[in-house]
Amino acid sequence: MEETGTERLAPRPHVVLLASPGAGHLIPLAELAWRLVDHHGFAATLVTFTDLSSPDALSGVPATVATAALPSVPLDDLPAGTPMETVLFELVHRSLPSLRALLRSVGAPLAALVPDFFCSSALPLAAELGVPGYVFVPSNLTTIALMRATVELHDGVPPGEYRDLPDPLELPGGVSLRRTDLPRSFQSSGKPVYAHLMEEGRRYLRADGLLVNTFYELEPATVEEFKQAAERGALPPVFPVGPFVRPSTTTDEAAGASACIEWLDRQPTGSVVYVSFGSGGALTVEQTAELAAGLEASGHRFLWVVRMPNLDGHDHEDKQNPLAWLPEGFLGRTADKGLAVAAWAPQVRVLSHPATAVFVSHCGWNSALESVAAGVPMVAWPLYAEQRMNAVVLEGSVGVALRPRARERGEIAAVVRELMEGADKGRAVRRQAGDLQQAAARAWSPEGSSRRALEQAAATWKKVTLAKVK
Repeated sequence: MEETGTERLAPRPHVVLLASPGAGHLIPLAELAWRLVDHHGFAATLVTFTDLSSPDALSGVPATVATAALPSVPLDDLPAGTPMETVLFELVHRSLPSLRALLRSVGAPLAALVPDFFCSSALPLAAELGVPGYVFVPSNLTTIALMRATVELHDGVPPGEYRDLPDPLELPGGVSLRRTDLPRSFQSSGKPVYAHLMEEGRRYLRADGLLVNTFYELEPATVEEFKQAAERGALPPVFPVGPFVRPSTTTDEAAGASACIEWLDRQPTGSVVYVSFGSGGALTVEQTAELAAGLEASGHRFLWVVRMPNLDGHDHEDKQNPLAWLPEGFLGRTADKGLAVAAWAPQVRVLSHPATAVFVSHCGWNSALESVAAGVPMVAWPLYAEQRMNAVVLEGSVGVALRPRARERGEIAAVVRELMEGADKGRAVRRQAGDLQQAAARAWSPEGSSRRALEQAAATWKKVTLAKVK
């Protein structure tokens, strides 16, 4: 259909989204950008950084979403051993002049700026340009609750003075976190990064809104508590707009996915334990051996994505092949029941395959949502960052995971068997996983909770844009 002159004169309102480096941040933000274009009539530009990003970081972004990479900035003056969070915050801060120039160059009326949770120092640019600034949180509501608790703990505390969070820390939704469950940066107020996180948290509380990669039915008690806090003015409005799960792509085939899927096709329905720990963390050599023994002892079929273990203190003639680090004879003994593949598998396709019944996971939030969307319960095996906190949430308040009490073979085998065939805890977790799978599918239906939540935010942005144009 041809555009009329009037349509040409009225460009779509434009949302700029800023993703910090890392696929776990970029993938859900790209999905959000696509939905803003496809469902809500915005133009969208997804902005990332040249520094710390892989060269093909923006390659999977939907074609309807424009992309831009901010130019490189010098970071070589930072001391060796600077924590990654500090490097990220510094990268964002030093890139603000480039971002300001980009925002001023957007042709269409700018409707909103949406930085992700590591980029909140960009929020003042939204105020400067007179548009709403919303933070995108690619994790769960407990992340916001933790930030808020940290900020509130320091109300009235003299500048430069920091306090440790209580142990345990009680958060909305019945979430109770021991200090060891907190992300490492929150475990001690004495670390320099703690001060950075405090500033981030204070900016969150001054944002116009928070968009979160979760959905109402996953964390209902926390959503309700946050609604009441927003009504009191203690928190910006919080919009649960997920789950954003990356779709399977045809490039999966080129990357060697077919062998995994063909193997799964030959397995009975609901018979396979899928094991994968994401791309960022590594097991120790000892943990790899215990996991192998536990899977073997469980007696169940498995598909294991094996990554190189942490080699501290270990030597081996083969330092390239992860499968070489499996216990001697393991592959031969389990050949009739298991498939071990090196480094990668098409996770969304594996989780949604009828044969897959349980997911042994590191509890990265993207992986957790992919599991929830597929109705697959989890064995929670967190490695780093916020994964321990996610594991507490997934096992406790959400009820879709079990955690082994110890990372040794007998306990691993017992938890796998409980989830696969147990009549007590296992059955309850399987049922909850099935219920939440249906709820996740409904969340983005035309009348679903997440679609309505994003519609609310979008309506606010359009109203602001309309007022500016007039």
